[in-house]
Amino acid sequence: MRPLMKNFTMILKKFSHALKQLLLKLLWLYQKFFTLIGFGSCRYYPSCSEYARLNFENNSISSAFYHSFTRILRCNQLFEGGIDYPELEKLCHRPAKLDVDSIKYWLVPSKKNRYYIIKNFSYKG
Repeated sequence: MRPLMKNFTMILKKFSHALKQLLLKLLWLYQKFFTLIGFGSCRYYPSCSEYARLNFENNSISSAFYHSFTRILRCNQLFEGGIDYPELEKLCHRPAKLDVDSIKYWLVPSKKNRYYIIKNFSYKG
């Protein structure tokens, strides 16, 4: 029974990774071509599509869907807007090389074991 469960979890991880990559490609296409139509219409920084991209790159798929969906629902005239960085749920990466040009995101502590994800604009990757 154990090998069957192990195979299932491996298949689920591969499917999750493939789905995440597909969604990131769709977000890239949206940012590249469709945001030109409504440029500057998002009430938040980072924009809703950038917020979703950061979530899908760094969090689980279910969490990224939930947070991106609630962010899109809040992006209207009924809410004030402003700066709203996505949060990293758990820290799992340890970079091998640490210098300013090799760090893609800065992680700023927000709560216990949660970090705000802030893009590093000098990243060369």
